[in-house]
Amino acid sequence: MQQVLTLCAAPGALTADLLATAARILAEAGAEVGDPHWLAPDEAADLPFEAARTPEVLAQVRAGLADRAIDVNAGPVAGRRKRLLIADMDSTIIIGESLDDLAEHAGIRDRIAEITARAMRGELDFEGALKERVGMLKGLPAETIDTVVAGLQLTPGADVLVATMKDAGAYCALVSGGFKPMTNAMRIRLGFDQDRANDLHVADGVLTGTVGEPILGRDAKLATLKELCAARGLTPEAAVTVGDGANDLAMLEAAGMGVAFRAKPAVRDAAGFRIEHADLRGLLYLQGFKASEFASPVAAG
Repeated sequence: MQQVLTLCAAPGALTADLLATAARILAEAGAEVGDPHWLAPDEAADLPFEAARTPEVLAQVRAGLADRAIDVNAGPVAGRRKRLLIADMDSTIIIGESLDDLAEHAGIRDRIAEITARAMRGELDFEGALKERVGMLKGLPAETIDTVVAGLQLTPGADVLVATMKDAGAYCALVSGGFKPMTNAMRIRLGFDQDRANDLHVADGVLTGTVGEPILGRDAKLATLKELCAARGLTPEAAVTVGDGANDLAMLEAAGMGVAFRAKPAVRDAAGFRIEHADLRGLLYLQGFKASEFASPVAAG
């Protein structure tokens, strides 16, 4: 079998009956279906299959399980395990948006969060929206950055994702349209090999309301994917990328496995892979890792 359908969900949500239903829909769609293989009991499983039109078959399975909290994805077996991970930070590796958290301390969270949401949906130019939001933070004490960093919460599964991919020999990069103090903290905490983000300008102990240029946005994320692949003698097919916003879409579309994680609708619909219900360990299941192969998270250093 050259293709594999992967189902994953929150722990306990994937039953043998649901797996059998997916196999039946595959068969009814004209696919030749192999034996199921559990990656994690009641959480993730593979169904090998062969079909002439994988996208159409995948769409039928997704439609048939649309009322269940199950992530359904399909891809080739060959080259399934990736050698490069590039992850977005805000609302992907961490819960929420760190810029909105800064705005909370300025008393303008609602104003800035609205702009953030529109930018992530692709309704606003990312670079312009970032400059506008940072400008609204002018005069905020610089020590607020440390307060926000200390309060950052990991998305469940983020630590296992990075630890397991590094244990398997992959290079892991955190690439964000956010800011370096936050990505640097997450790089150290999770063991990413590198982080890239924007410079938030500070002078005389306060935010100046400006950000360093060029701004790291959609084009820069795609350029990073190409650069890191070239440096390691890889093609984009050997990479897995993950993000939730419109500025992630270019790198999601270019990678061999581009995963929209609890993403905005336009991003989710355009990406080749999507995770809505599982946590970030779902990216490991998509690559065929079994739960028994997961590595222990690194200790922050």
